[in-house]
Amino acid sequence: MSVLLDKSWIEENLASLEAWKQDAYKSFAAMLNNKDQLYPCVPAQRGFHSNHLRFGFIGDPRNENTSQELAQLLKEYGQCSRETGKYASLVVFCETSDSLIQTTHVEGYENMFWSLLSNVSELDEKEWPEEIPKEPEHHAWEFCFDGEPYFSFCATPSHQVRKSRHFPYFLLAFQPRWVFEEINDSTSFGRNIKKAIRKRLLRFDEIEPHPDLKWYGQKDNHEWKQYFLRDDDTSAAKCPFTAMRNKLKNLRK
Repeated sequence: MSVLLDKSWIEENLASLEAWKQDAYKSFAAMLNNKDQLYPCVPAQRGFHSNHLRFGFIGDPRNENTSQELAQLLKEYGQCSRETGKYASLVVFCETSDSLIQTTHVEGYENMFWSLLSNVSELDEKEWPEEIPKEPEHHAWEFCFDGEPYFSFCATPSHQVRKSRHFPYFLLAFQPRWVFEEINDSTSFGRNIKKAIRKRLLRFDEIEPHPDLKWYGQKDNHEWKQYFLRDDDTSAAKCPFTAMRNKLKNLRK
């Protein structure tokens, strides 16, 4: 069976999944279906209802083989994402134990997130795309795997203030860069989507949007800062992705 699942298959076969997987999907569906508190990301909501999203389940984010599971998901997803619809995204639920939730703060999940991305990148069998800069400090940088650039997103059980980044399980999402060909500052559609997202975000979080939320390609934008937003308005001084990749390389010398 494919490691990728869609909304229709999950809802038809929900009872066959492990209990935590059932709960993770139900929590996600409830969040996207809530009409009283509209989820801020309009494309994600439209993608969910149109069956454009694909889902995957992986193990404890602290386990070494979890990076391999995520790499397998991304590789399979990159081969089919363009066939899933214009609001495509890959949503990945991690097995998140009660002990992990009880002992891990936002900063801990931030480290897990960047560690996963760094480990997955080490498993990449393809060269980094020529059109995407390799340095995260460049405004056009984006995380890439198997030749595909992605905007990545993370939500955790520890986020409380920034509710749009809260989820009862450690959650990662990957949105292919090609999705943003219509959703950007150069199109009226993109500008309208941004206004709608900002309006919803204010209502959902009840605080001002994080100052790092900017358009891809802006000279003062850093995509990596948007991948994992902290519960306050701070952000890492340097990209953890670069630091962790350098650390892995030094360990292998």
